Amino acid sequence: MSGPPLYPLAGAQRLSRRSFVLGTASFAAAALCSSRVLGAVVNLPKFPAYPFQLGVASGDPAPDGFVLWTRLAPRPLEAGGGMPSEPVEVAWQVAEDEAMARVVRRGAAVASPDWAHSVHVEVDGLRPDRWYWYQFKAGGEISAKGRTRTAPAPGTLPERLRFAFASCQKYESGYYTAFEHMAREDLDLVVHLGDYIYEKKDPKNAVRHHHLPESFSLDDYRARYAVYKCDPALQAAHAAAPWIVTWDDHEVSNNYANAIHEHPDQFPPEQFLIRRAAAYQAYFEHMPLRRSALPHGPDMLLYRRLAFGRLASFHVLDTRQYRTDQPEGDGDKPPSPVLMDPKGTLMGDTQRQWLFDGLEQSAASWNVVAQQIMMARLDSTPGPEVTYIMDKWSGYEFERRRLLRHFHDRHVNNPVVISGDIHNNWANNLIADFDELDSQSVATEFVGTSITSGGDGVDRPVALEQTLSENPFVKYYNDERGYVRCEVTPREWRTDFQTVPHVSRPGAPRNTRASFVVESGRPQLNRV
Repeated sequence: MSGPPLYPLAGAQRLSRRSFVLGTASFAAAALCSSRVLGAVVNLPKFPAYPFQLGVASGDPAPDGFVLWTRLAPRPLEAGGGMPSEPVEVAWQVAEDEAMARVVRRGAAVASPDWAHSVHVEVDGLRPDRWYWYQFKAGGEISAKGRTRTAPAPGTLPERLRFAFASCQKYESGYYTAFEHMAREDLDLVVHLGDYIYEKKDPKNAVRHHHLPESFSLDDYRARYAVYKCDPALQAAHAAAPWIVTWDDHEVSNNYANAIHEHPDQFPPEQFLIRRAAAYQAYFEHMPLRRSALPHGPDMLLYRRLAFGRLASFHVLDTRQYRTDQPEGDGDKPPSPVLMDPKGTLMGDTQRQWLFDGLEQSAASWNVVAQQIMMARLDSTPGPEVTYIMDKWSGYEFERRRLLRHFHDRHVNNPVVISGDIHNNWANNLIADFDELDSQSVATEFVGTSITSGGDGVDRPVALEQTLSENPFVKYYNDERGYVRCEVTPREWRTDFQTVPHVSRPGAPRNTRASFVVESGRPQLNRV
């Protein structure tokens, strides 16, 4: 691999993290405030093509509202999306009916060129626990309709929550058939656990093609999102229900850790932070996130907590931005004392304390830890050799044990971990001590496979029986593509692993390959 390109930022190699953040904070604030400079806004733009080609989305539901998102891009793959370099007014409205006859909120937002003409509308003042429909208009053009909903009121105990979670959707690897099926489900929420895009082009066994190089600059990342978001199945899933999103590594670069690139000799931290700032800005521009997540240079506050009444609390983690470097040089490695280094962290001190406090204080019936990477300590090498994947929680054993101990010692109500990243389906009992395989389970974990990454899979992997025998806490392992559907009531949690037999061609049927139930107060997986 040749060296990464240099960026037109004078003195980049001399920038400290602090000066970078302070220098970009004022830019971010100015861009947000552009909505108030009404005299400079184009009210009746004319577009060279339909401007809503990237679809619509909603996210982060609250009892009184949610975030609405779109981006104006009549020519999505061009720099600037085919838009002029001036802010444009975008009207929006929310209705109680799909025909948009009973409008309950309306307004206008400004799509700024500084933020790729994206729109993030934080709607409030709505009734809790009900469905709404929304739509945008710019000039004479009208967007597709989206459906979304508010969260239940605080203190109420809903009878049911139905949500799905997904991750890892490499465009070249296949068709988004799983999203087609997901869009037809009667879901209250969708949780996306990362790898929404892949920063590199993968020509090997590509099913679909694009001509973009590896992403380094802001325009590179914007074009990457445009390719992915033009997919109609992904657009349908976004338009069907509100999403809660977090990232993993490929939104920036494979297996990065904080300011450390996978190959730091090729990409020193000072330069990588510039790339990370571009990637974080593009992520915000294309996700239905609140203003509280607005990036400041290479920093972006993504971990957060969302409640579904007293039924469930979602503790959404960021295990990339604050982590220490993968131990032992990354990869699959045998056990080592370095894994018990107290300084080794995936969450960082501040996020970890936020999580611990939130779990301890939560009155929710179910506490959902929505995060990226497998938490169970899986022996990933069949046979007598024992190895753990250093990029997962098993590479940060001290912190992993602290969290499992916190579940137990603080009597956290029904902790359930949902994970992605690994391109397989897994159902795991999270036991108190993975050195004592018969120790009690303190939580459960469901790991979702990829939407497409890895290409066509199989129901029964070659090493299935050996993997299950060497890791008895694993109760299910599957290597097909798909997503995970969950139905939660005050009494029990049910998980259905929804898979498709192929992604190399469209039209695959959906199969429910396995189902598990967790009873409230008993952190054990029960196959049904």
